[in-house]
Amino acid sequence: MLLKTDRLTIRHVVAGDWKRMQAIWADFAAAPLSQYDRPHDTDEGAVRARIAKWAAANSGTAHMFFAVCLGETVIGYIACNARENGHEIGYCFHSAYHGKGYAKESHLALFEYLRTLGITRLTAGTAMSNTPSVALLKSLGFSLTGTETVSFYQDAQGHDIEFEGGIFELDMAK
Repeated sequence: MLLKTDRLTIRHVVAGDWKRMQAIWADFAAAPLSQYDRPHDTDEGAVRARIAKWAAANSGTAHMFFAVCLGETVIGYIACNARENGHEIGYCFHSAYHGKGYAKESHLALFEYLRTLGITRLTAGTAMSNTPSVALLKSLGFSLTGTETVSFYQDAQGHDIEFEGGIFELDMAK
């Protein structure tokens, strides 16, 4: 265990988490909002390899991957990767656990931990039309600093399907 909140345990991702991550990614792929994110390969071999890579990367602060657990069940994850001038976070929670405050609770606890590591600036990106994600980032204290045109998919004719992505920043030194 790394962190404990009233309801959750936040720990480093381990290789054995692959099956639950596979379920989270399959659940996400079925959601309409998945069109606003990079696709996740849910093939067993690909998931096992990716989660093993995440687990191996957890030895420093360049790449950190955290499992958010309710009891023994991994309900989501938060990734934190070093960038040029800060760390970028990404996250995904299984839809069965949306709307219950778990994402906010886990992020706030994790931010306190990141401060102890000397991390004081976070960035995040999300589609502006992903209103739950935008609302979460704002409730965590992030500010919208810009937007960009983003595309992860193409239509049947091979044209990029574009959307407006928001760039958010949080200064945790304040």
